[in-house]
Amino acid sequence: MTRRLPILFVLITVTLDAMGIGLILPVMPDLIQEVDGGDLARAAIWGGVLSTVYAVMQFLCGPTIGSLSDRFGRRPVLLVALVVMALDYLVMALAGTIWLLLVGRVVAGITAATQSTASAFMADLSKPEEKAANFGLIGAAFGIGFVIGPLLGGVLGEFGTRAPFYAAAALAALNFAFGFIILPETVTDRIRRPFSWRRANPLGAFRAVGRLPGVGRLLVMFFLYQVAFFVYPSVWAYFTRARFGWDPAMVGVSLASFGIAIAIVQGGLIRVVLRHLGERMTVAYGLVFNFCAFLCIALVESGTLALILTPLTALGAVVTPALQGMMSRAAPDDAQGELQGVISSTAAVSMIVSPLVMTQIFAAFTAPGGDVFFPGAPFLVSMTLMAVSGAVFLTGARPRTT
Repeated sequence: MTRRLPILFVLITVTLDAMGIGLILPVMPDLIQEVDGGDLARAAIWGGVLSTVYAVMQFLCGPTIGSLSDRFGRRPVLLVALVVMALDYLVMALAGTIWLLLVGRVVAGITAATQSTASAFMADLSKPEEKAANFGLIGAAFGIGFVIGPLLGGVLGEFGTRAPFYAAAALAALNFAFGFIILPETVTDRIRRPFSWRRANPLGAFRAVGRLPGVGRLLVMFFLYQVAFFVYPSVWAYFTRARFGWDPAMVGVSLASFGIAIAIVQGGLIRVVLRHLGERMTVAYGLVFNFCAFLCIALVESGTLALILTPLTALGAVVTPALQGMMSRAAPDDAQGELQGVISSTAAVSMIVSPLVMTQIFAAFTAPGGDVFFPGAPFLVSMTLMAVSGAVFLTGARPRTT
């Protein structure tokens, strides 16, 4: 129980981070129009700004918060972040101007950067051979939050545009109380590392982590993989409408099935795969599977077949936890927070780059009067990125376990 309850707290924290994104999405268009007074098009523009600011703050603050947890411990960083998160959601619930909403998303992006600390806490609690499988639990928790968030937000939105924010604040406060009671400190004097701004900023952290043998190459591969995989949230709603004529309800069903499948794969199935294949072959399998999945989705013309394929594509979602396990075992114990911060920042950059690239490609191949109508073009780009990721993965030396 001394390990299970803290792990449960970490998983709840990650689920709340994922829910915090999806919980407020259903009401954001109405809320922005309510506080800004503009039309839906203007609300969409502001919605894009708020999403980008959120991702940028995760990129900037991931290494800093990870380094703070290496110095002061995982417990205070996680608990303080939950308090700030609860207060931030209350501020956004009461916000009367678009600028206050913008400040709220800045703070939310900073508190969400504690995913790096949650991952470092999981690394502290795990034996070297358990790390990849336990990182899979974090991925599963994120998948569950990805499913529950929009569903709960849609239900609560019936009670007003502010209701989801009050709910998110209450959930963060309850999780703080749970963590305050059961959360131990895993950073001991043996692995405590002095805080340094030179390494706590994103560029300094990337340089420090990149010096670990083999880790820099895996980070490049991780970035390419994430850009490719984020094609789903980037263009799925547009792709399915253009190709199959799906309505929002069908899009929501397909995304929910995808999120549930991700949770099953990363929470349970990955342990079986790792046991039989090991981390390196698990990554290779995932890349090949994703390559084939992207090709099938790009070419499929039946909406029924696409709905069947959607959860099956999650079978390739073993790459991220396996890569995290490889990188975590290559980093010393006193740099786990820094490493997870760099991984978090890399994922944040991918979340910024992928929508920009994938939506532009989709628009180019679906524009009225264009020479070629091919909504699946972004998935062929992702397929190509998977091949490039595989080439990066297979070249160079393997990272050494520290």
